[in-house]
Amino acid sequence: MDVGRQDAVLWRNRAMTLFDRVSVPVAVCDVYGLVVLANPAMAAEVGTAPGRLRGENVLELFRPQEATQVERIAEALRLRRRSRYRVSVCWRAPGGTERYGELTADPVSDTVAETPALLVMLRVLGERAEPREPGPAPVTPVEGRVLALLAGGATTARAARELGLTVDGVNYHLRRLSARWSAANRTELVARAYALGVLVTGVWPPETSARGAD
Repeated sequence: MDVGRQDAVLWRNRAMTLFDRVSVPVAVCDVYGLVVLANPAMAAEVGTAPGRLRGENVLELFRPQEATQVERIAEALRLRRRSRYRVSVCWRAPGGTERYGELTADPVSDTVAETPALLVMLRVLGERAEPREPGPAPVTPVEGRVLALLAGGATTARAARELGLTVDGVNYHLRRLSARWSAANRTELVARAYALGVLVTGVWPPETSARGAD
């Protein structure tokens, strides 16, 4: 092997070592966005090994937040423009956290006429908290007593008498509870109350639990 080739191999090996050790997520992609090479930091963002990213579309791994950004970049690359391009992206990190950031793509090639590859770097800007499923709102003491009376077989009129309310007043509380729990009828409303722990199981006559009241 001649000296020039030995030097080229040496520098290539050094460049690959640097590529692997750099902490910034970096990948080399073809002009269509398919990953040719990725460093461990880039692979770690999607919870895999660098070799497994080969052939993956970088814009499927890191989803663009604005489609028009990608369309403008694709058009510029077709025209062989060599500007730096930025795309706002989001992705699912290991553990399920939703992250967002920016991909920077720099066209690189040995000659101007050659179809460029893309040197892609990822800048992590932050995380979005996972939306939590809202739990059932606690019932008021009056609502709890209405539910307990219904579970015991009371009619609306009887519940109204025992609670000192009008029939319309009891129906008002029942409508609110049905809307809150998406209950289709009173039988389902009582079943939901037991399932959510608002009514105590194994007790007769029915009683509300401590967690069921404000």
